[in-house]
Amino acid sequence: MSGYKRMRQEHQRAQAKLEEKCRVEMENHKHLLDKEYEALLTQFSKELEKLRQKHEKEQEKKLDSCTVAEKNLQKDINGRHGIELKHFQSQYKKQYKENIEKWKKELSQDPNTPKKQREAQLQSQKEYLKASERQEEQKLVQQQGEYLQLETRKFRRRGLLAYYAKEQTLLKEELTKREQQLEAAHSMLLRHHQLTQDLEYRQQRAIHALKEEQMNKQHQTELSSQHEYMKRVERELRKKHALQQKQQPKSLKQKEIEIRRQFRDTINIQRQQYKEYKAQILSKTPKDEQRAIIKRLKDDQRRKLAMLADQYEQSIAEMLQRQSLRLDESQVIEQQQLSEKLDRELEMLTEYQTRNRQHAEAQRDREKRELDERVALRRTLLQQKMSEEIARFQREKQERIRLMQEKQARELEEFDNESVRLGFSPLQMVESSSERWPEEFNVSTSMLSLSLQPNH
Repeated sequence: MSGYKRMRQEHQRAQAKLEEKCRVEMENHKHLLDKEYEALLTQFSKELEKLRQKHEKEQEKKLDSCTVAEKNLQKDINGRHGIELKHFQSQYKKQYKENIEKWKKELSQDPNTPKKQREAQLQSQKEYLKASERQEEQKLVQQQGEYLQLETRKFRRRGLLAYYAKEQTLLKEELTKREQQLEAAHSMLLRHHQLTQDLEYRQQRAIHALKEEQMNKQHQTELSSQHEYMKRVERELRKKHALQQKQQPKSLKQKEIEIRRQFRDTINIQRQQYKEYKAQILSKTPKDEQRAIIKRLKDDQRRKLAMLADQYEQSIAEMLQRQSLRLDESQVIEQQQLSEKLDRELEMLTEYQTRNRQHAEAQRDREKRELDERVALRRTLLQQKMSEEIARFQREKQERIRLMQEKQARELEEFDNESVRLGFSPLQMVESSSERWPEEFNVSTSMLSLSLQPNH
């Protein structure tokens, strides 16, 4: 039994060792998964920070390009205006000379007009032409200035729209990046869930297999021990019966000797009684008849002793036969009782093992169901967590878009109101321009309003 107890202790140690191994394996597994997930989040954070820095540079670049394009536009317009002004001045100078020469000729043809008066008229004409030139030049310069202000204002509005479009593009890029990161994080969480689930089921199968193997070994050991016990008890009973069979002749011989001793005692008693009876008869019998009487008494004595000897021999034979039958019957009964007892014990052991196996199977089934429930609950909680994160991201996305659209609409409205205060009509701000702008500034309000439509 010490071997059986030692086996049970070894089984318990093996189970504890395997369970500890599984626990350490699960802890390391979860640690690695947590580390991988944290590394992914750190990577996402770095990517977003890098993207934001890139966006800041692109926005600065966009502002710089707007400033440069505005300066180039003003430079082009001022260049054209300068040429127009020079051309205007050249034309006026030519017309001025022609008009002066014409006036001189007309005045020279009028001899009645005094010279001083003609010079005064000519000077007056010169002043008039110069005043007219200055007035027209001022008018041209004013028109050019108004045109420059209008085109600059219109370009600034287009530049503002282009900047807004860039802002929206960058925001959309950031939101798309974050959505991709969220999907990647969720994909990793689902993969981690599957890996953890696979490890849990694999560990449970290993523990169940070990327990089933140990139970089979335990049951086999119990059955082997029971069969060895049965063989040993049956062997001891056979030895006992053999010893009884071996000791039976000695016992019977002692009983036979006792019977023969009783027989001799009886013979001696009868002989003594015969002597007394003979003496009594002879004392009453005449001498001439005593010989016949003695002979008759001896014959009678021999006959009775022979009968008595036969009776004792028969008693001995019956005793031997009776003792032998009694021994055989008791051994058969004892053998039957032992067989029945051993069969009951074996049946009880088998029933106990069956109940033990059924209990173990029920325990394994219950543990499997509990693991299924834990895995399903963890999957449900994970799905709920991911759904909440997606909903929270969608709300944040819509809020970011709304805030940007409101900011841009407010700033554009402020710009348009300022344009009105500066004397520009709303129609002037949105009408097409004859100036050639870079392609990146060809953005309309309708195009801008569509650039941040949510993706479905």
